[in-house]
Amino acid sequence: QVQLMESGGDLVQAGESLRLSCAASGNRFSINAMAWYRQAPGRQRELVASINSGSSTHYADSVKGRFTISRDDVKNTLYLQMNSLKPEDTAVYYCAAGPTLKVVRTGVYDYWGQGTQVTVSS
Repeated sequence: QVQLMESGGDLVQAGESLRLSCAASGNRFSINAMAWYRQAPGRQRELVASINSGSSTHYADSVKGRFTISRDDVKNTLYLQMNSLKPEDTAVYYCAAGPTLKVVRTGVYDYWGQGTQVTVSS
């Protein structure tokens, strides 16, 4: 059974930083590709950043240069360092995970956390 639990969401002012964490448990091969998604009110869920088992990363254009995704495989934890936050970054942030082969082929992650709220005030 794979479980993902996000933490670190908060209310901050524009320009400030936050670090989100996602603690993962379960079969390591089932969660070797990981990602952060976000969903703002009235909008579709969007990919923010992803990282695979080889630590290759991908970022949405809207966060490039401001956000950094990383993982600690010893602690089984995924991170998202968010700097220079903007009001448009306000959303519920979700951690996602899945087997690398399936994610590469389909873009679909099998496992999801419950989400953590990030609110950025102007």
